[in-house]
Amino acid sequence: MELTKKYLEKLGIKEVQSDFISLKRFNDGGQYRFEVPGIQNPEHMEILLKEAKKEDIKIHRITQTKGIMLLSNDEIKKMVNIGKKYETELFLAVGPRATYDTSASAQTKEGSRIGYRIRGYNNLVYAIEDVLKAVNLGVRGILLYDEGLLWVLNKMRKDGELPKNLKFKVSAHTGHGNPASFKLLEENGANSINPVRDLQIPMIAAIRSTIYMPLDIHTENPKSSGGFIRHYEVPDFIKVASPVYLKTGGSIASIHNFESSSKEIFARLKQVKLVNEIIDKYCSDAVPSSSYKDLAIPE
Repeated sequence: MELTKKYLEKLGIKEVQSDFISLKRFNDGGQYRFEVPGIQNPEHMEILLKEAKKEDIKIHRITQTKGIMLLSNDEIKKMVNIGKKYETELFLAVGPRATYDTSASAQTKEGSRIGYRIRGYNNLVYAIEDVLKAVNLGVRGILLYDEGLLWVLNKMRKDGELPKNLKFKVSAHTGHGNPASFKLLEENGANSINPVRDLQIPMIAAIRSTIYMPLDIHTENPKSSGGFIRHYEVPDFIKVASPVYLKTGGSIASIHNFESSSKEIFARLKQVKLVNEIIDKYCSDAVPSSSYKDLAIPE
């Protein structure tokens, strides 16, 4: 296998050793940030960030997963204003995707491999229109589920059709889990990527050694994607995956597009507090990100 490994090394994909430590950082020197996914409306976004501020917890990113198409203009404007108020990133998900259109295949066990990808020309156009709607209302973070859409949006960003400071986050639902896939996505404009949720620490380390952009790693998961909780692995996430978004609060949800109650928003915040306690106890020297100049804060 040595010839294969040598060729991969030429491509920037190296085998990592068991003692690998990432020396890469956010622009401010920080190693980790907090992301809370599945916040689907402005009311819950306000509750979460208000309570987090009371607890002196910085949440760097809010991610909505249902889709831009399911939010009214007024709701998006409110979320934009909340993001600006708390200096927090807001990532909205692209709406049109296989599970939302007429795909029968996406509803079957075999066909579910299509995931949330886009089917056909018209749905590609609809997805771009969804992005334009959010961007025109001030959103500067987009959650993507399709590599082809990423390629098009990156071209649009380069050509000035989209803001230069617009950032693209690739979802775990695209199913990527190896260094070559991450290198491909980075080269095509991704600003952060969420690997599949069950990667082991050496697998995460191999991806980190290959790319420069932040990784988004689940510290726990909805029941529909395994329901497993990885809080005690967070020190290892920080060590091998820095710069990393710790994606926290997902175990409260039953499915990806779960609509939390107000009570469950507090439960999501509790998960962030639990992870913070793990960091304080087991890797207290880890450096949180404190400068927000490069965040996708709404405008």
